[in-house]
Amino acid sequence: MINKELIGIRIAKARKNAGKTQANVADELDVSFQAVSSWERGEFTPDTENLIKLAKFLDVSVSSLVEERNGETFKTVKNIYDSDHMSTFVRATAKANRMTDTLKARDFAKKAHEGQKRNGSDIPYIYHPLNLACHCLAMEIREDPVVAACLLHDVIEDTKYGYDDLPVSDETKELVRLMTHEKTNDENREEIMKPYYKGLANDPRASLIKCVDRCNNLTTMSWGLSRDRIYRMIKETEKYVLPLLKVVKAEPDYNNAAWLLQYQMESMLDIYKRLM
Repeated sequence: MINKELIGIRIAKARKNAGKTQANVADELDVSFQAVSSWERGEFTPDTENLIKLAKFLDVSVSSLVEERNGETFKTVKNIYDSDHMSTFVRATAKANRMTDTLKARDFAKKAHEGQKRNGSDIPYIYHPLNLACHCLAMEIREDPVVAACLLHDVIEDTKYGYDDLPVSDETKELVRLMTHEKTNDENREEIMKPYYKGLANDPRASLIKCVDRCNNLTTMSWGLSRDRIYRMIKETEKYVLPLLKVVKAEPDYNNAAWLLQYQMESMLDIYKRLM
């Protein structure tokens, strides 16, 4: 038997989480304000057509609104690793291996991204580039320009600084340049991304960084991306990023990294596909 009251509670919660009013929902679904109010009070439930429209508008699944559950909930975490610990690890490893660009990039990235947050969270943005650097170091990659570029890869796109401000070698700057693209919208995205990925494919190191970057972005899609953005990320990863693994594998020293990255990306893609 359908639990109207529980469905109403879920609809109200999803609406509030989406930042919508009952009037917004009524306008979108072309129903009366009173109808939406009665759903949330548990007096009536939307018909199938309106449930589908409602779930799409609120960016949730239909099942999350109507399926019976045993009441068990799971605790989620966003910052699995501590930013300060990652920063210390990068510094210690860079000093031990005389990675001068990485040491400079670590400090500069912290300054450049100061005050910025990761999408859909209150986590400082620096968590992301530090995660990339640690990911590479954990895969035994000790190339100074590669790790430094991991730390700086979003600086040009997302901060006030330009290439001339980067306190690193021209080799590292070139990797950052390859990782940087113009701002996009729904109309021009394909036009910009196609040559962007073509440029990455000409450099195994840039391709490696992009794959590590995409691994981290895939893990955080659920933080704040809409279903449409998640769908776009899945399609773009399959079309452009996974093929970069062939470029990464062309560099013998990256064989193990390519294997790990392929497993990580394809596993996450499969999970999201099953949950979409």
